[in-house]
Amino acid sequence: MGRWLQYVSGTASVLLLIASISLLVAHVFQNSVDVQVKEAAALKNGTDAFQAWKDPPPPVYMQFYFFNVTNPMEVLDGETPVVEEKGPYTYREYRPKEDVTFFDNGTKISAVNPKTYIFEPGKSIGDPHVDLIRTVNIPAMTVMELTKYSSAKRIDEAGLLLAGCGEEMFVTHTVHEMLWGYRDCALAFIHPLVPSIDANFGLFNKMNATNDGEYVFLSGVDNYKDVSRIVKWRGLDALQWWTSGSCNMINGTDGTYFHPLISKDETLYLFSSDLCRSLYALYESSVTVKGIPAYRFVPPAEVFANVTENPDNAGFCVPAGNCLGSGLLNVSKCKQDAPIILSPPHFYQADKKFVTDIDGMHPNKEDHETFLDINPLTGILVRAAKRMQVNVYVRQIPGFSIPGNIKTLVFPVMYLNENVEIDEESSEKLKSILRVGSVVVNIPFMIMAVGIVFGIIFIVVTCRGHGLYPRKEEGTPEDTGPLIRTS
Repeated sequence: MGRWLQYVSGTASVLLLIASISLLVAHVFQNSVDVQVKEAAALKNGTDAFQAWKDPPPPVYMQFYFFNVTNPMEVLDGETPVVEEKGPYTYREYRPKEDVTFFDNGTKISAVNPKTYIFEPGKSIGDPHVDLIRTVNIPAMTVMELTKYSSAKRIDEAGLLLAGCGEEMFVTHTVHEMLWGYRDCALAFIHPLVPSIDANFGLFNKMNATNDGEYVFLSGVDNYKDVSRIVKWRGLDALQWWTSGSCNMINGTDGTYFHPLISKDETLYLFSSDLCRSLYALYESSVTVKGIPAYRFVPPAEVFANVTENPDNAGFCVPAGNCLGSGLLNVSKCKQDAPIILSPPHFYQADKKFVTDIDGMHPNKEDHETFLDINPLTGILVRAAKRMQVNVYVRQIPGFSIPGNIKTLVFPVMYLNENVEIDEESSEKLKSILRVGSVVVNIPFMIMAVGIVFGIIFIVVTCRGHGLYPRKEEGTPEDTGPLIRTS
């Protein structure tokens, strides 16, 4: 028995050694995979990563949903607005990076990112050239807001201008006009006097087949975590709209490309020129997209929380100290002083007051949350949705009769859902890469399993060969004789 225990003990030590070596080798293999992934993610001219960054293959769709006002006269009398949602009006979005230039020994890249929108009738409900939307007259509200602190004479002149142009509190235009622009009488009169104010108004006026300025990105060759990080926009390394340095910071990527080897406890930073600010997203859950594992990151509610809940947001109060409720962002300073306020669709995660102020708001997580689904090994974005609502701040303004007896409201005009999901060809390529990586990483564990099996076989064979297993004793002739005897 003692010899048997010695053999078992010795063999167990061998098995433990095999396991330890296998774990060590697994660590080496994992590090090897990580190094290759880091190197492959860096943006270098001629590589697959650079081509995917420059012109992402998955199709991007921009969906617009408009809120049509059904009781305009009652709203002017101070009643609650009733709106009905129309859409989506879906456009395919093409967004290749152009004028790409490497500099500083390949550590930085400058580029512009023009976006072109092509209507997709098969993915839409309605015709943007036919469907009419009744909504707040944003140009008229802009004129009134611009002159509200002016002299009585200026206010009278602005009132005469609006009256002469026949401007009213609510206007009706096609979806196409609301998006891409229409000539407004009052703005056309002001334009020669204030050239920065365009004569045409549209929520996406001059934003089709145009870019929003030059970006400077880091290539990630020095540090893989810096890949595609924006360091300058329009020649500046900080914004100038907000009232604090932290709020004016340009942080993160443009949201289309991320560094590899992402962990669940990371904070992902993004810069959005549409939002006129940087923001961040945190891990929420693990998901699978077309068979590809991904981490879902979402901007937490604190990103748009009021200063009581998040004091860091005080810099987004413009003018300083003029803070809105949770879920809102006043972007008038970067929207030609138009009284535009951004929020999540249907005021999702905003103060309940804004939801109840408008009849027709139905916020829910599934349809109105912004999210990013990212493969953690490669950093490749496999699915995402950026959802944002455009609202107008409306109120009665002394000296102007157009608002009537309207209540002070954050009035929803439309919201967008910019979404992308990895295409079949790209998903198959990515799954192939993940399979190879998985096999390489698991080779040491396969070796360990084989080693354990052979170790067990070795124990059995050795013990039997040395007579260490008890054998069956031979019986007496009586025991081994036939069961039935014949005399």
